[in-house]
Amino acid sequence: MSERLFQRKQEDFKCGHCDAIVQGNGYTNHCPHCLWSCHVDVHPGDRSAACGGLMEPVNIEAADRGAWKITHRCKMCGYEKRNRTASDDSFDEILALSRKCSEKL
Repeated sequence: MSERLFQRKQEDFKCGHCDAIVQGNGYTNHCPHCLWSCHVDVHPGDRSAACGGLMEPVNIEAADRGAWKITHRCKMCGYEKRNRTASDDSFDEILALSRKCSEKL
């Protein structure tokens, strides 16, 4: 018997970085306003990570079908995770992250 690694969790939350109130849709894994996340999952939706640290968006790259993938790095433990952008993510923040990453090169 195989264990499902993805667990859809439809939860609203207050962003730990910018304090925005975010309405989750079951796939929401970061704040659409500032793009920050929180280290709460081992597998998507399981809420079993003990860390709980804020995860800074540190990189962005093109993905398939016109989407983008953001790399988040936990400020507490250094764990990194890549996540797809969502249609309601702030395009201004995506551009700002892209510019920030380009300046590092």
